Amino acid sequence: MSRQVELIGAGWGLGGPEPGCADAPQALMPLVATELERAGVPVLAGPILRPSGTERRRQLAVSKLCGLLASAVAESLRRGRLPCVLGGDHSCAGGTWTGVARATKGPLGIVWVDAHMDAHTPKTSHTGRLHGMPLAWLLGQDDDPLYGLATGVLEPEHVALIGVRSYEPEERERLERLGVRVFYMNDIERDGVEATLDEALAIATRGTVAFGVSIDLDVVTPDEAPGVGTPVPGGISSADLTRALERIGPRPDLAALELVEYSPRLDPSGGSGRVAVEIVRALASRRARAGANRPLAAPPIRDAGAGAPPASPEPASRACRRRHRRGRWR
Repeated sequence: MSRQVELIGAGWGLGGPEPGCADAPQALMPLVATELERAGVPVLAGPILRPSGTERRRQLAVSKLCGLLASAVAESLRRGRLPCVLGGDHSCAGGTWTGVARATKGPLGIVWVDAHMDAHTPKTSHTGRLHGMPLAWLLGQDDDPLYGLATGVLEPEHVALIGVRSYEPEERERLERLGVRVFYMNDIERDGVEATLDEALAIATRGTVAFGVSIDLDVVTPDEAPGVGTPVPGGISSADLTRALERIGPRPDLAALELVEYSPRLDPSGGSGRVAVEIVRALASRRARAGANRPLAAPPIRDAGAGAPPASPEPASRACRRRHRRGRWR
C-alpha cells in the first residue's frame, strides 16, 4: 500500500512581486485531490497556512509562516505520509525543507526545478525579495537571518538545479563556489529532460537517506504556463517535464514534494493551473501504480516530537470542496 499524500498549503505571496500566488493552494488543493484520488492515491487535505492580518513586517511574517510549515511537514512525515506543499511563492521552501530535515534521519538531497537559482542573500539581492533567497539560506549562506530557523539543512553536494535560465552573477558565483550542480536550459536542450533529471537524481540520492523535489512552475515555458509569479522566456515543455517526473514517483526515498509560484489571477483560462495539477499527479500518482503489489518504505524518520496538530481524516477531495472555493478555472 502506498503512502498517503498530505496536501499542505503555503498560502502567501509575501516573498515575491505577485501577491496572487497566495491564492494558489486554495485553487489547487481540491483539483489535485480529485486527480490523485482518481488515480487511486490516498490523499489527505491538510492545513492552508496564511499570514496574520495584523503582521505588517514581511520578513517576520514569512519567518513565522515557515516555522509553522516546517512543523506541519515534519509531523506529516512522522505519521508516515508524503507531504505535498502547494505554494505560494518560493520563500515557503525554507519551511518545507527545514521540516523534512527535522523529521528524517541523515543527509537530505534535493532536486530544485526552477527557471531561477533562488540563491541570493539579503546582501546580494537586487530586489530584496525573499522568494529569490531560499536555496542560499537552505545551504547555510545566511549573511542576514531570514527565517528564524536553523539554517544550512542541505549540503551542496546533494543539491541539483534543473531548468535555470535567469540569474544574477552573484548567485552563479555562490553556487559555483559551493560546488552545487546547475543544469541550465542549454544542458537540457542538448541532453533531454529525462537524462538531465537522471543525473540530478543521482546527485540528490548519492550519500543521502531521502530526497525531495521543489518545482517552481516558471520552469515550464510561459507559452504553456504564463500564470506564474515571475515568467521567463523559454523553458521546458509541460509534457517533457511530467513524463520525466513520473519516473520519480515509485522511489521509496522520496520524502516530500513542493510546487510553487502559481498565480490563479494571472490564469483566466486555467491552463497554467492544469499544468500545475498534472505535475503533482506525475510525481505522486505513479507511486501508487508502480507500488500496487509491494509496500513502499518511507524514509527513516526521527522519533515523534512536537509538531502541528494532525489534519482531519476526511477524504481530501470532499474536505477541500467544503473548506476551499474552487478557484479561477474554466
